[in-house]
Amino acid sequence: MPAALRRPVPTEWSRANKGGAPVDCFLEGPCWDARGNLWLVDIPHGRILRVSPQGDWDVVAEYDGEPNGLALCHDGTLLIADYKNGLLSLDPATGAVTPFLTRRNSERFKGPNDLIVARNGDVYFTDQGQTGLHDPTGRVYRLRTDGRLDCLLANGPSPNGLVLTPDESALFVAMTRDNAVWRLPLLADGSTSKVGRFAQFYGTSGPDGMAMDAAGHLFVAHASLGAVFVVSPHGEPLARIASCRGRTTTNVALTPDGQSLVITESATGTVLRARWTPPRHG
Repeated sequence: MPAALRRPVPTEWSRANKGGAPVDCFLEGPCWDARGNLWLVDIPHGRILRVSPQGDWDVVAEYDGEPNGLALCHDGTLLIADYKNGLLSLDPATGAVTPFLTRRNSERFKGPNDLIVARNGDVYFTDQGQTGLHDPTGRVYRLRTDGRLDCLLANGPSPNGLVLTPDESALFVAMTRDNAVWRLPLLADGSTSKVGRFAQFYGTSGPDGMAMDAAGHLFVAHASLGAVFVVSPHGEPLARIASCRGRTTTNVALTPDGQSLVITESATGTVLRARWTPPRHG
């Protein structure tokens, strides 16, 4: 992030997560639009940023919230998973941020983290809050296009990033405090069953944001190991892409052409780029 956009001041988020130390930015949620712009969130300062194909940064929206994840809708609007406010909608043309889904049965969410939009318009999102192995009550939801809200999972130890398989028959969810990625088969009736661990990791934090290519290779950003791990469609480890900056690699997204990855290193406010060549086997 350019120096002119950094804000080294304490915030409510930094007091809760960084011991009150000033945090000038904490980038997550990389998301591409149809024009080739890269969108990012700055969690502690409630900002949504846009990086043009030429590399120019600007703040599109700033509001009282803690945006964590972004997803592009079919109509060109952006959905925000906001820890404080639930799901919000952003108009990229005006920067207007409006409520989209703030409560479930009149009850506030624990703290949404990430979201993804299916081909049919359904929205899958994680409700992470402060859950973990001590309190495995994080939730995974699906918001259908008709407004129905399904709770697919209610025993998650810190559900974080999520991604659908290319055929949308399964949902992968990063369970940060379990240091694992869970696989949720999506059944014809809309439910899930036989949920299991797909990949296991290690370290002081755990898997955060994820991406998947057209061949089913899973990219897992690990928030304390300074790397993105590549896992085959069968759950086999294939590669480790190391950060050239800090260790807080929180999110990963494929470029629109599928040839590269962009990775957010949140502690330094850096967006990294790595070429991706699929293996011939696996």
